[in-house]
Amino acid sequence: MQRSGCPITNVLDLIGDRWSLIIVRDLFIGRKTFKEFLNAPEGIASNILTSRLKSLTQSGFINYTRNPNNKKVKFYYLENKGIDLYPILYEMSMWSERNLNKPFHPLSTRWYLENKEKEPHLVIDNEKNNYIKLRHELLEEVGKFV
Repeated sequence: MQRSGCPITNVLDLIGDRWSLIIVRDLFIGRKTFKEFLNAPEGIASNILTSRLKSLTQSGFINYTRNPNNKKVKFYYLENKGIDLYPILYEMSMWSERNLNKPFHPLSTRWYLENKEKEPHLVIDNEKNNYIKLRHELLEEVGKFV
């Protein structure tokens, strides 16, 4: 249900909570299991993580497949709709570097230093393509790739 004709409001209704973009970011950096998300430095509570994973799945941003060696473990991955969020993550990261006087996690600092002089569209395209390859490898590994 749409509560507004504003495109920003509509996006925020789907991913504007405190955790959804962090989960999307985590998927881009290679996390894929509930336990890996739970152990991220931000410290999301397990009930909130469960809720956000369900919401992101229902909204078509992410999906999952089961680990063939342990059916209790789900491997989450970004759908194309989720991959298309990367420009938002990129711009938020660059804005943070320009406008916030806060120390970054070493992974974020390294990413920024590697990418600050590059054309934004090249960084974005590269990261999206790298993730598509990662997703392909995951799905191929579990025998789900079509």
